[in-house]
Amino acid sequence: MSIIAPGTKVPDFLLRRGDGAEFTPDDLQGKTTVLVFYPFAFSPVCTDQFQIYEEALGELTEQGATLYGVSTDAIPSQTAFKEKLGVSIEMLSDFEPKGAGSRVFGAYFEAAGMTNRALVIVGPDGVVAWSHLADSPGDLPGVNLIFDGLASVGGAS
Repeated sequence: MSIIAPGTKVPDFLLRRGDGAEFTPDDLQGKTTVLVFYPFAFSPVCTDQFQIYEEALGELTEQGATLYGVSTDAIPSQTAFKEKLGVSIEMLSDFEPKGAGSRVFGAYFEAAGMTNRALVIVGPDGVVAWSHLADSPGDLPGVNLIFDGLASVGGAS
């Protein structure tokens, strides 16, 4: 399976917010959203990734983008990860059924049973505007990729 292609309407999915509330395609409507798929809370590359993204969050927000981290970690692990890093980026859990949401975006690494490292930008209309799948889960997609993705779709709304 490959990463979801630009121009694709976001398929139905269900993720969970830190408080257990549902996060669905309806939550993507009316804003530009960056879904940051990552393998595991507390892994070295994921730690670096979210620290870098948090540093650039003000600039990304100025462009109208809202970022969410997505992994197959359970909510308590994601909450502890977010608190330990001191980041404000909301984390979404794809824990149960494991990887179901990541699969519909083509961001699940079946062989390892985890979320792959990927970026998906969804426009305010609920259509994928840009996507990127890292060559391997150990590759850190720099924040410039997000800026490039936003620029390639005419910036965020």
